[in-house]
Amino acid sequence: MTVTVTGGTLAQKEIDFYVQSLKEQNPDKIIKSVDFTVDGEYVDMKYDYDSVPFERIRRITGYLVGTLDRFNNGKRAEVEDRVKHTLACDCSLEEIA
Repeated sequence: MTVTVTGGTLAQKEIDFYVQSLKEQNPDKIIKSVDFTVDGEYVDMKYDYDSVPFERIRRITGYLVGTLDRFNNGKRAEVEDRVKHTLACDCSLEEIA
């Protein structure tokens, strides 16, 4: 985590308090950076969280999977033989109403 203070100085104890408050507000997120701007008695705080790794999970042939790397050849063949259904309509909204 990077901490930047501009426009003045902050005691380390005060910085720690602000960072701890952020951690308590969002315990499941990791703080990437915190920027403090000191303006007299006021402190403006901007913070950024690390991105959360996201893995797409979908249902394929009855299983919830993220990737196909653990499928055997039979299941891979089922995936290749799947038919994707689409909804095709050549009509305009005026014709429906």
